[in-house]
Formats: sequence, structure tokens, C-alpha cells
Amino acid sequence: MRSRLRVADLLPVSTVGLRSRPGRAALSILGVAIGIAAMVAVLGVTRSSQSDVLAQIDRVGTNLLTVANGKTIRGEEARLPVAAAPAVARTDGVLSSAATAMLDERIYRNDRVPSGRTGGLSVRVTDPALLATLDATLVDGRFLDAALARYPAVVLGHYAATSLGIRDVTGDPQVYLGQRWYTVVGILAPVELAPELDGAALIGAPVAAAQFGYDGRPTRIFVRAQTERTDEVAGLLGRAANPAHPEEVAVSRPSEALTARLAVTGGATVLLLGLGAVALLVGGIGIANVLVISVLERRGEIGLRRALGATRRHVAAQFLVESLLLGAGGGAAGVVLGATVTYVLATVRGWQTLVPATAIGAGLGAAVLIGGLAGVYPALRAARLSPATALRTA
Repeated sequence: MRSRLRVADLLPVSTVGLRSRPGRAALSILGVAIGIAAMVAVLGVTRSSQSDVLAQIDRVGTNLLTVANGKTIRGEEARLPVAAAPAVARTDGVLSSAATAMLDERIYRNDRVPSGRTGGLSVRVTDPALLATLDATLVDGRFLDAALARYPAVVLGHYAATSLGIRDVTGDPQVYLGQRWYTVVGILAPVELAPELDGAALIGAPVAAAQFGYDGRPTRIFVRAQTERTDEVAGLLGRAANPAHPEEVAVSRPSEALTARLAVTGGATVLLLGLGAVALLVGGIGIANVLVISVLERRGEIGLRRALGATRRHVAAQFLVESLLLGAGGGAAGVVLGATVTYVLATVRGWQTLVPATAIGAGLGAAVLIGGLAGVYPALRAARLSPATALRTA
């Protein structure tokens, strides 16, 4: 009579080893789970991070340009002309612009703070159009306008306000700026494409000229261009800002820094996926090692089954399915663990949690594949045992 092994009987037979040695099976599953979890978490965290960066780019736009003073031929710091700001504003394709300039002044919470303890804060002259040009927002208060720019009023960047211990403008708080008292009228929210403004105190050009001798030369001009003409406008701004020496003008696009973050993230993802693949390979080797030991320990069972009529194919299928189950179990556990890690990190960073479906499918597929490959050698070794030899050496 021909020996047959029904599919319905294959699963109970294949799980005998797993049920009899649950600790060993759990460790084998854990090895694969770590590798799959690493790969799923890397892909999930990367996708969540990239989604956040793309959202920032969409929010602030890619048509923001900055014009700044560059270097002279001698390597010295160049200066933009007084007419740079209005010339840039008149450039074809420019929607709006706002000039700022650094002042060699310091800001303190009060006149009792030692002069050296500036906290890294800067004082900048600004144009009332800065808020609209950068599409920035205020946490509290109001921004400088044509009227306020003539008086000792200051708008603080987000970090500057935190450093000075000012949370809102209730009660008209004052700060000691350039040995004069200034009233805080507004607090900026963090500016994503102009982080240098976060640690700055912004005052108007008229009051800066009257009290600090500001000569009207800007050090940085923010430009919002027509989106489809951004590259063209960038090529015109150098000559517009300084017709005599356009090579001394530095024109840049702040959104390129966010784009560079995407490229860096992509490169790091490849490296981390490689490490996850190594961990998965180690887990597969662990499965193979466990099954080889299981074959040696279960020679009596194998010999008895062969003596009762089981074929080599039946024995091989038993251990191969056992290996596949270990791989699938590790894959499922790894996907859950990786998704959990992604959720926790995304929540902490304030990102939208995104776990690609391809990562889940690829993780499960890779785990099953590794489990199958790891079980080939133990299955063949078990199938090659003859009944007499297996029973004699058991």
C-alpha cells in the first residue's frame, strides 16, 4: 500500500517539535522578528520623516529665495548697497521681498544682566513685509508696521522669547536692547526656512537709524518669487542687488536644505536596511541551527515514522513546514514590533505615522523565504536518515 500524508495531517505533525520545545521555538522566532522589525521600523520611520519634510516644503513653498552679502575677491565680507532692497523688489518675477540687517547690538531681559551673557541672541533691522514674505505666523501680539517701526518696539523670535523668559505680550513686557528699553509687541512662531530669525530681536529701520546709526544697508533679503520662474529670478537677483559686483552677492534657496534632508534620509535608509538584512540572516541561521539539533534529537521519531511507512518526502516536508512556520511567526511578530516602534517615534516627533504596505508585505515574504531556505538542509538531512540507522542511534 502506498504511503500518503494528508495536508490536514501535515500541520499537526510539523508542529510537534514547536509544541514540545516552546522556549527554543520562541528564541528562533525572536531572531527573525528582530531582523524584520528593524527593516519595517526603518522603512516606517523614514516614510513618516519624509512625509513631514514634504509637508514642510508644501507649507513654506519652494519659491523662497535669499539674497545675502557674499565675499569679495580678496576674501573679505562684501556689503550690499543701500539700493539693493528696492532694486530686488522691482525685479521681474518677484512677488514680494523683505530686507533685514544685523546690528552690532545686544539684547537682555533687563539692565542688571552682565554684558557678556547674551545667550547667543542677535538684533536685526527688519522690513514690515517680512511676515508676509516668509508666510510666518505669530504666537502672540502683532508684527511691526509702518507706525511701530518708528518707535522702540521689538518682535522676538521664538527662541529669543523663550531665552528671555517672555511667553506673551500681556502687560507690555520690556527688554533692554542696545542700552535702551524696548517694548515687546509680538512673538514669532518658529520660522522653518529662516531659523536665524528664531534667535533674533526684530526692530524697525527708522528707529534703528535714529538710535543706532543704521545706514540702510541690508545683510539679507528674503524674496518670494513666482513659483514657475524661481530659477530664472534667482539668476537675476545678483545683478539686481549689486550691479557693480554681482559676484559678491550670494543667492540661495532655503527649501534646498529640506530637499537635502530627504536625500540624506534616503542614504541612511539603505544602510539601516542592510543592517536589518544582516539581523534577518542571523535569525535564519538560528532557525537552521535549531532544526539541525532537532533532527539529531528526534532520530528515534524519524526512524519510527520511516519504519511505519513514511517516505523521505514526508519527513522532509515535516521539517520544511516547521521551518516555514518559524519564519512566518518571526515575520508576523517583527511586523507588529516594527509598526509599534514607528508609531512611538512618530508620535514623539509629531509626525504622521506611516508604515508602507510594501514594508509589511516584503517583511512577511522575506521572513517566510528565510525560514524556507533555513529549513532546506535540516529537512534533507532528516530525509536521508534510514529507518534502521535512526532507530539504532536514537
